[in-house]
Amino acid sequence: MGAAKNIWALANAEDEANGNDAEQIPYSSFIVDTSLPLPLMIPRIIELCKDLFKNWRDLDDSLFSVDRVSGGITNLLLKVSVKEDTDKQVSVTVRLYGPNTEYVINREREILAIKYLSAAGFGAKLLGGFGNGMVQSFIYARTLEPSDMREPKIAAEIAKELGKFHNVDIPGSKEPQLWVDIFKFYEKASTLRFEEPDKQKLFETISFEELHKEIIELREFTGLLNAPVVFAHNDLLSGNLMLNDEEEKLYLIDFEYGSYNYRGFDIGNHFNEYAGYDCDYSLYPTKEEQYHFIKHYLQPDKPDEVSIAEVESVFVETDAYKLASHLYWAIWAIIQARMSPIEFEYLGYFFLRYNEYKKQKPLTFSLVTSHLSASV
Repeated sequence: MGAAKNIWALANAEDEANGNDAEQIPYSSFIVDTSLPLPLMIPRIIELCKDLFKNWRDLDDSLFSVDRVSGGITNLLLKVSVKEDTDKQVSVTVRLYGPNTEYVINREREILAIKYLSAAGFGAKLLGGFGNGMVQSFIYARTLEPSDMREPKIAAEIAKELGKFHNVDIPGSKEPQLWVDIFKFYEKASTLRFEEPDKQKLFETISFEELHKEIIELREFTGLLNAPVVFAHNDLLSGNLMLNDEEEKLYLIDFEYGSYNYRGFDIGNHFNEYAGYDCDYSLYPTKEEQYHFIKHYLQPDKPDEVSIAEVESVFVETDAYKLASHLYWAIWAIIQARMSPIEFEYLGYFFLRYNEYKKQKPLTFSLVTSHLSASV
């Protein structure tokens, strides 16, 4: 895990180079075996926390409690609560990376960005790093469900926060990473082999020649739109949105796929996530719902003053890049099917996303072509 240590050292060095006097992020070389059942994992988690945070080192283990918060299809999240004294309990989130996620996630990019996003008020505060994960402040809020995202008030708040997110300046290259990442995924996915005969047989039904042609065609087609490039979240599904109902505060969390990217991709990808993990695309937001979101994204304080022409332009841009979202996660799923130990029908997910891409492609191409013709 020398590479992990180097990434955290680089993040701290980046602060010094930019004249940032922020407190250095502590790092531990500890590695937590994510295959262990939680009862066997708990002592290791406590040991990790004591190693990272010196004010906890002399506390008895009985003062710690560890609970599972979430087990998505990439990471494992644990809530660690500590009684520092009789009156005070402190909680943090320990995020354990899923095994082999380095094939689909650029951890260096994530860690370098997360400090700036945290400073801008997004997500949880980064408290420490270790061999296969990070520790962050605990957010007291509930994780949204896909159905929550279409509630008008919540949708407006998501749009407002996403607009702010897109205005954060992250040092480094501002080149959009969409096609870089998709081609990287493609190169990896196209050379895989599966040990299970059924999976290998299903994998062999995928035409990588066809897939490559679709990537090239879509890259050229979306390029006609000259979409703005922003620092994008790239994975704004319901599981990465949290809401404190009492305070009415919304949180965007988990920036592991974040990068400079096309604005339309981030919004289009979010709209695709209305379908949930079951990929029920009948739940894709209506044009009226999309307009509502886009108006609040562009001008949250005076959404009704946004011109129809501007809303329509972003609507078309978003519709084009929703296709790129389908290709991105479809190819990602092929790699996960081979690399991830998590029980999830990744190959089935590939076909759900790719089939929806093919279904929506002619409709989107017609919409975009008409819009571009009218704009001449």
